[in-house]
Amino acid sequence: MARVRWATIRHPANSSKAILRRLSARRGPQNPRLETIGENFGGENPATHGGEDLRDENELKLEERRTIYVNVPVDEVDLDEDRLIRHRYPRNKIRTAKYTPLSFVPKNLWYQFHNVANLYFLLLVILQCFSIFGATNPGLSAVPLIVIVVITAIKDAIEDWRRTVLDNQVNNTPTRRLGLWHNANATDEQVGVWRRIKKATSRLIRKLNAQRKGQVGDPLDLDRITTRPSADMVRRSADLRRSMDLLRRSESRAHGEESILKPMAGNEYEADFAPMQHNVGDVIDKTRQTPGKAEWERTYWKNVRVGDFVRLRNDDAIPADVVVLATSEADSACYVETKNLDGETNLKIRHGLRAASKIKTPLDCEAASFIIESEGPSPHLYNYSALARWTERDELDPSKFEEKLEPISAETLLLRGCTLRNTAWVIGIVVFTGDDTKIMQNAGVTPSKRSRIARELNWTVLSNFVLLFIMCVVCGTANGIYLDDQTSTFNVFDMGAEAGGPAVAGVVTFFTCLILFQNLVPISLYISIEIVKTAQAYFIYSDLDMYHAELDYPCTPKSWNISDDLGQIEYVFSDKTGTLTQNVMEFKKCTINGIPYGEAYTEAMAGIAKRQGHDIVAMRERELQRVSEDRASMLQQLRQQRNRYLLEDELTFVSSTFIRDMNGHNGETQAEACKQFMLALALCHTVLVERDPQNRQRLIYKAQSPDEAALVATARDLGFPMPERTQRGVVIEHESCRREYVLMDELEFNSSRKRMSIIVRKPDGGIRLYCKGADSVIFARLAEDQKTSVRQDTARDLDIFANEGLRTLCIAYRDLSEQHYADWSKQHRVAAASLSNREEKIAESCDEIERELVLLGGTAIEDRLQDGVPEAIALLGEAGIKLWVLTGDKVETAINIGYSCNLLDTDMEVVQMACDKPETAASLLSMHLGKFNLVGSPEELKVARHDHAPPSSKTALVVDGDTLKLLLHDDLRTRFLLLCKQMKAVLCCRVSPAQKAEVVRMVKLGLDVMTLSIGDGANDVAMIQQADVGIGIAGVEGRQAVMSSDYAIGQFRFLTKLLLVHGRWSYRRLAEMIACFFNKNIVWTFTLFWYQIYDQFDGQYHFDYTYILLYNLAFTSLPIIFMGAFDQDVSARVSMKVPQLYMRGILRKDWRPMKFWSYMIDGLYASAICFFFPFLLYNASGRGTFIQQDGHTNNSLVELGAYIAHPTVLVVNTFVLINTSRWDWLFMLIWAISNLLLWLWTGIYAQFEANPQFYHLASHVYGSLTFWAVLLVTVVAALLPRFCIIAYRSLYAPQDADIVREQVKLGYFGDEFTGAAKSDSSEGASETPSFDKHHPGAANGSGSSGRTNPFVDEADASADGHSFSRADARPSSWGTSPPTSQEGSDRVELVKKGDTLSTATCISTPAPVYGPRTSRQQ
Repeated sequence: MARVRWATIRHPANSSKAILRRLSARRGPQNPRLETIGENFGGENPATHGGEDLRDENELKLEERRTIYVNVPVDEVDLDEDRLIRHRYPRNKIRTAKYTPLSFVPKNLWYQFHNVANLYFLLLVILQCFSIFGATNPGLSAVPLIVIVVITAIKDAIEDWRRTVLDNQVNNTPTRRLGLWHNANATDEQVGVWRRIKKATSRLIRKLNAQRKGQVGDPLDLDRITTRPSADMVRRSADLRRSMDLLRRSESRAHGEESILKPMAGNEYEADFAPMQHNVGDVIDKTRQTPGKAEWERTYWKNVRVGDFVRLRNDDAIPADVVVLATSEADSACYVETKNLDGETNLKIRHGLRAASKIKTPLDCEAASFIIESEGPSPHLYNYSALARWTERDELDPSKFEEKLEPISAETLLLRGCTLRNTAWVIGIVVFTGDDTKIMQNAGVTPSKRSRIARELNWTVLSNFVLLFIMCVVCGTANGIYLDDQTSTFNVFDMGAEAGGPAVAGVVTFFTCLILFQNLVPISLYISIEIVKTAQAYFIYSDLDMYHAELDYPCTPKSWNISDDLGQIEYVFSDKTGTLTQNVMEFKKCTINGIPYGEAYTEAMAGIAKRQGHDIVAMRERELQRVSEDRASMLQQLRQQRNRYLLEDELTFVSSTFIRDMNGHNGETQAEACKQFMLALALCHTVLVERDPQNRQRLIYKAQSPDEAALVATARDLGFPMPERTQRGVVIEHESCRREYVLMDELEFNSSRKRMSIIVRKPDGGIRLYCKGADSVIFARLAEDQKTSVRQDTARDLDIFANEGLRTLCIAYRDLSEQHYADWSKQHRVAAASLSNREEKIAESCDEIERELVLLGGTAIEDRLQDGVPEAIALLGEAGIKLWVLTGDKVETAINIGYSCNLLDTDMEVVQMACDKPETAASLLSMHLGKFNLVGSPEELKVARHDHAPPSSKTALVVDGDTLKLLLHDDLRTRFLLLCKQMKAVLCCRVSPAQKAEVVRMVKLGLDVMTLSIGDGANDVAMIQQADVGIGIAGVEGRQAVMSSDYAIGQFRFLTKLLLVHGRWSYRRLAEMIACFFNKNIVWTFTLFWYQIYDQFDGQYHFDYTYILLYNLAFTSLPIIFMGAFDQDVSARVSMKVPQLYMRGILRKDWRPMKFWSYMIDGLYASAICFFFPFLLYNASGRGTFIQQDGHTNNSLVELGAYIAHPTVLVVNTFVLINTSRWDWLFMLIWAISNLLLWLWTGIYAQFEANPQFYHLASHVYGSLTFWAVLLVTVVAALLPRFCIIAYRSLYAPQDADIVREQVKLGYFGDEFTGAAKSDSSEGASETPSFDKHHPGAANGSGSSGRTNPFVDEADASADGHSFSRADARPSSWGTSPPTSQEGSDRVELVKKGDTLSTATCISTPAPVYGPRTSRQQ
């Protein structure tokens, strides 16, 4: 056996009852032994769960844990009165869809009317069904609500249908399970009549679709489906002969090369060199009488049940959570890919039960007898505890039986959704199905987020509710007073109130006005916002500038409802490895026996040179030339070696000196040290090896981390390749001699150990332990007789490597005697088989043998910066965004990466805080706060919450994880936050995922700012979910961060356009759209309210009822939606060239209460003009009439309504138009169509006699000259104040964007920015979102889809070369010196108060400030 993971514990036969008491889930929790088992059942693991208290969850697991019987009679306690198993486990059929065909309508309506707004509008529809409230057509009044509900239902149905299709694909995936065998854990499923009808209907539909496509039969017939999608995998039957043939072939198979090693001198493959064999027992009862009928049968995933035997083949997906029993490998190991579970593409190793490793055939499955005591369903992916127990005859006395048990951990569990790789077959037993599986337990864990505007919108809607209530109360009260006045002439025309007395009539009028003024709380606002945000999400997804061709990955919005938050981000929290860097590791340097090797010029070295004032361009050229010359010399020496696996193009380690020393130029001692060092790199890992099908000499290493792959690849290129793994260990080929190192034990790496070790038997028979890990861990475990000089030199070299921005590891070894290893191995097996505190005991056992190490040296690996990171960080800084780096790397490495990526500058003072006591931390905070004249009081924090300016100091703060733990304490948190607020940059090093999330939470809540977190690994998920916006980078570490994020991108540099362009646009568009929406509803509602003054407030309306219904639905909806989706104040390129424009979003100037109320007051004024102008002129002309030339008098109420409605619709649509920054042909067409819809509807509807009062109204009104005169005067008078405000602001108090727009027109940004006259479609295409889902242009590297988008031009002009802009109409007298920005002048004052960007004052200066930046800046 190659690995010894678990051992078994023997108990005398008379102790079986004691075992039942200890292990049975049916006994009460009062048994102390049972409680200790409960601790192991997914107990608290701070490293995995962030230190959360899991006691309640553990108690729940104890209650829900299950016993799985395999060919063993079920205990009486687990049987019900019908002698069937008591527990009912869920089906393996999953349903992520919310609805079924029958439940869709009632369930969807139930969900929709959970929205308070929908309930409110439903109440209004119900009220209108009663004629007492004055509604003339209740059916028509329900149309808007019906339209909204239907549109939402259609959207929900489409989304749910897609989920249903995916569910059906998963549920109907074929697999193999053991058939003709009784599973005691599942009862025969009773299929009801309704399910039979559904199944028959589904089969009929599939057959009809198949016939339409020319196929015969049911496409889901198992006889027509292959078990695996891979066509090149040969199908083998499940009978004994072929299974044993496959086993024999797999035993001779090596992972890297399918050949059998031939013995060489000094390398006899004898059993003496193999690991010790342990009597682990066997769950197969050879004396058991079996029917012998069982065989592997093909079935669907949805038919798999708890307790079933399943057989998986290479490349099969795992149908349920399965405990591995046996595999095709001799050591019962298998390899799985967890990409669908956690996003990681690296292969993971899983091991089968030792006692079940002999199960190969269906006959073996029938003969196996055992029980699995398992924990209950749990969402923890990396924790699992269970126990297998069985009875076995005593070898010495067959009449006696032994009770044996073997622990089961997460390393024995295959999770649903994973994929089997590099393993011929696996036999397992199902323990969790359906919703109990871990992948389903983790479904929906991402928290729901709402944008800031959406949260603040509730208050604006509430204020409108209050206003509506006041209006209704006024009308109801006034109407009651009028009815109660017996002297009023009102009683002459109204013969008593229909509802009774004045008080009751006032109540009726209240509800009547509630219906009449319902548009004040717009039902269409919510659906309009959803439409706009959906369009914004699609434009983000379609932007080719954020498309990563290498991964074929566009920017993918996952939360569509927070796009406006992207325009208000003030703090960005970033991981380093894989986020700022590529996470592509390159071996650069090493130190062996105290001597450093390696020539490299890293980005961090360039940062150091920049900090020291050197000419980095000239230095870079010199250093690269020197490295190139040394590389050529090194390759010349390597070609003389007999290494057929050398890959010259992939060689990253450059040191001709190392090759000479390894060949003995520096003595035999150093030569041997170099060889042992490289041998350690080639052995101490968990890397898998494959061969390139095109070139068999090309070895491809697949590792769980990029670091391991880089180390093994370097050993390969320097003469110590690992061409294959055998069933017993690893083969190393050196100087054409192949030697096998038998793997005895593997002590795995984890975040708490910070090291990994392997124990191998060398070809000469000796046993050696190799260990690699962090320098602090390895140095603490070195032998006392280790040479002090070697230790000191190695430590010095590692510090130099870290200062150069390289990631370091230490390499050491220890020789073990046979007796020492045997004693330790026995102790380690006992620890592995422990039922309580298993992980701690294993860690103690590993720590015991990882002592007395001999230091070989250290490695240094570079993780290069991603393309464009320095420029992106500089651009974000110019926009006023503060960037903090939260990383797990060393302090020195993080600092140097900070310099190389422009986060730190040469003139900055870097303050490092490191302490281990709260008192020291408090004194350090006081000292540093004193430099800024602060004491850290809550009052100072209140002031800081209103200060959004970048810190004026040139200071950066660096904190390590241990110190951060002290600083995040409640007593020091406020002072620490205030200190960080004064820093230009903050770097937190050696921090845990929980600390990352806590830092984000501290800033978000403490400063009341918008935060964004960006990362690429599973350790970044906590801070991604904590921030207002979470960004996941699809990188090398997997895609768990992507799956938990709100937006996913391929590179860090794409963040700049996502924020500065799409984020700023989305925030500005949505803020303007919402304000205009409330304005237009105020205008319409108050034209109805003003009429009540002349109608005794009885709720009468002067519009035709169709006007009221169609106002929000048709007449005024499109212009405002198009403004929210497509408006641009400046183009994408100008937004990137002038990042200071983003500051307006940080200051939240585009959406604030003052703007809301100013638009409401504007609407109130416009409503008065739109009503009183026609109404007063109407009364003044002919005493209440407009007389036409043909003698017809326009004196009816509906004709008065037409005189008022037409200018009202034109005013609100034109109000949207003049508040829109960019007038292109599409927007002008939509604006014109929306206005003409009112004329068209009036003309068409007036031709029918259904409404006698409206009959021929169009010819009467439109044929009157007075109508057109009133229309013109009313529109001009209503819009004149807003037009004057816009003109005054543009001339005397322009915003930053106004000045930049003028500068664009004057050509300060180059000819390509001057507008429509000089733009072409090819320019627009590069920044126009492509409507091609697959990005054909980006895929071929052109950077453009070759198509322009005439609907949304993200550049300066529309695709047809025409653009309308208010900037065209600005006075030419401005010349080259446009007026100073009002924002800029405010900022000069605010800077003194610490309220905004000090650098933003430049926006008020003439154009040279905004000229094109240098190529480096771009």
